[in-house]
Amino acid sequence: MRARERADDVLRMYRLARSGGSQKLLHWVSGRAAGWAGLLDGDGTVLHGVTRSQDGTGVEAASLAREYAKKLPGLDARSFSFDRGTHTALLFPLDGPPDAAAPILAVVAPHPLPDGLAVLLADVAMPLAMCWAAEAVERKRRRVDLAESRSREAVLHLLMTGQLSIAHQVAGALKPNLPDPVRVYVVECPAGRRDEVARICTELSGGRSWIVRCPVYARHLILVVPADAGVAEQRLGLRVAGAVTECVAGVSEDVPLADTATGYRQAFHALAVARGLPARHARFGSAPDPAVAAGAAGARWADELLHPLLTYLPRRSQDPGSQELAATLTSWLAFSSHATQHLKIHRNTLAARLRLIGELLGLDLNRVGDQAALDLALRIRATPTAPGRTGRDQRAARTPLGLDDILGGPAVREWAAQQLRPLTGPGPAKSSADPRETLRTWLECEGHLASSAQSLGISVPGVRKRLTRLESVLGRSLLQTPSARYDLWLAFRALDLAEPGTAR
Repeated sequence: MRARERADDVLRMYRLARSGGSQKLLHWVSGRAAGWAGLLDGDGTVLHGVTRSQDGTGVEAASLAREYAKKLPGLDARSFSFDRGTHTALLFPLDGPPDAAAPILAVVAPHPLPDGLAVLLADVAMPLAMCWAAEAVERKRRRVDLAESRSREAVLHLLMTGQLSIAHQVAGALKPNLPDPVRVYVVECPAGRRDEVARICTELSGGRSWIVRCPVYARHLILVVPADAGVAEQRLGLRVAGAVTECVAGVSEDVPLADTATGYRQAFHALAVARGLPARHARFGSAPDPAVAAGAAGARWADELLHPLLTYLPRRSQDPGSQELAATLTSWLAFSSHATQHLKIHRNTLAARLRLIGELLGLDLNRVGDQAALDLALRIRATPTAPGRTGRDQRAARTPLGLDDILGGPAVREWAAQQLRPLTGPGPAKSSADPRETLRTWLECEGHLASSAQSLGISVPGVRKRLTRLESVLGRSLLQTPSARYDLWLAFRALDLAEPGTAR
């Protein structure tokens, strides 16, 4: 009968090893011992530990196991037993590959020990060693995957900040090579399936896509695809949405590699539209860029506005310099509080940098108007400027320019009218609410839903519902960052300057 019980125990061990690994085995062993069971390395560090003792002495048992594990190198035996007080510690060094140190199985149980416990531990040593080896390989694989994922994320960050030469150097060790020009996709994946969708995207694109797990949104994948891809790859977002239920994809226009940040914003806005489409896929609609419409005067204004930031010299070498502050500002304008995840910094660090930036520029970064001005200035600096200024421009260069001077230009006014034209089309007519009134109020309330709801006399869910409808009408993201709020604020301001009687 005892032989039959042992055989049953062995079968159970291997079933637990297959279904739950070392943790399940240790949990079962600790229950059979009515004590503590764990794995320790040669230095006595507890790798895994489980206690099922009635007196709850897990901490003391782990300390006792650590103490005896350190003594094992000087002893020549395959198993060890140590008594202290009312407890006994049993230690079994596990077998492992020659190039890696195997852990020690330790069990601390009260007197008297259960019958057959030593035999049970000898039997469990082999499946436990197999589990540990398999889990060690899996941990190494995850570390390699994490290192590659972080490297790809770093390359994307360099591309988003315009540092192409460094991005190419870092990307040289990874595949595929960075294409130029590119088309950017943002794919929103079902919860918990991002890795699976990444593999599907790799297969559907023939391995030509540069795929990055978004550091800000846990369900987003960012794909940088060659703009000269074939017809099948041009429909990649549509194919992904069709292959994976609940997947949604937005795609940018074709942009130079240097404009990857612009491509990302376009794809993100297209994603907001795609959520409301049956095909769950949308491409960014062509639209002029205010940075281009601002022209040479806009370039001079941007240089003047950002000059205190771009020439800033920190007092201490460990403090962030102008380039790091500019990157922080760019990330914060794009992702708001999520910039901490994008930049891998603490929220207090972000807050301190933003305070410094506000002081340097003399702006209130809590105001959407000042945020919009900075966003436009940074985009202008990232956009190739028009040919050299005329003589008149040069003579007027001594006169400082303001944002209103830039927004009053005819090209910017035309851009503004085009931005807001969808609000007068057939889409908004489906709702009795005035879309311009909703947007103006939301922007005047600095994008806060609660304040907007109070001003409009409706509920917060009502404001959110209106803005969600307007995302489809405008073809832009409003509620999630990167948001079109900056462009909309600039557009309203430009038209108010053109028609002062409409200003509010």
